[in-house]
Amino acid sequence: MDTKQISVHINADAEQVWRALREPALTAQWHGWQLDGLAEEIQQIYYSDAVESPDHLRLDLGKDDAFVLEPVADGTVLTIHHTKGTGEWAKYDADIVEGWQMFVQQLRFMLERHPHAERRTVYVDGQTTAATTLWEALGIDTGWLPDPGEDYEATLTTGQVLSGKVWYRTGTQLGLTVHSYAEHSDGLLILTEQAPLEGIREHSGALLIASTYGLGAAALDAVGSHWDAFMETHYPLD
Repeated sequence: MDTKQISVHINADAEQVWRALREPALTAQWHGWQLDGLAEEIQQIYYSDAVESPDHLRLDLGKDDAFVLEPVADGTVLTIHHTKGTGEWAKYDADIVEGWQMFVQQLRFMLERHPHAERRTVYVDGQTTAATTLWEALGIDTGWLPDPGEDYEATLTTGQVLSGKVWYRTGTQLGLTVHSYAEHSDGLLILTEQAPLEGIREHSGALLIASTYGLGAAALDAVGSHWDAFMETHYPLD
């Protein structure tokens, strides 16, 4: 059986993490991004076939995925156990794994930085036939980025200057906190490179989720317009 594990340490106790998994209003503050039908998606994924353990330390989501909580001295280690789907779902597996990686980091960010605030998101994606990487298109030298938890400042090819802390890094994803994405504290920007995927994506792609907090309408529109323009320039294909 093909299984993968995605683990993250969260500076919150297991009860708080469990509530974020089992209260739909809280789940909506970290799962995915804002879109029509988000509430229905949450119900389908986290409730329709879910089985809770009596000790509230394991949540099985049907046959393919399970959340396991391990209380530790300084918080909770949350691990997603993902089993590769079969049949039609098998072709989506790479994107499902990448999605869980993004969402578990958004869960961590919500609990550690904005446990009581409402997020508003910007989501954009696209594809390109160009050979450049997402990092090259952005003007980010990942080889010189600080380690997770350390401060960074980056001037993008768009001219925008971002600053905050490196939240996390994987081979295909970069999470950055961004001071200008929140009225207080910071927001979260997740950037993801996507390889071509048979039956899903013909070309290389990129996906971006910006989680913002407390921004006015004009400021939020500016964030969305900035990333829309970036995608139209560098990843113009649907």
